[in-house]
Amino acid sequence: IWGKMKKAKIEIIGMHCASCASNTEKSLSKVPGVKSARVSLMMKKGYVECEDSVSEEDLKKAVKKVGYDVKSIEYE
Repeated sequence: IWGKMKKAKIEIIGMHCASCASNTEKSLSKVPGVKSARVSLMMKKGYVECEDSVSEEDLKKAVKKVGYDVKSIEYE
């Protein structure tokens, strides 16, 4: 059962190939509380649906873990 959900749009710096995007997507998916993660290489953005309890720091760490930086995070 999911708590209150939020959507985050993450602007990612440094991805340059399809495997970059897929590694980032996998890393974001593993964050506890993340229900879905989709990363677009062309848009250089990640789209995450997660529980309200997931912090911006958790999302940034997941992106940094695979070697990229977060430029910004916006919530819908």
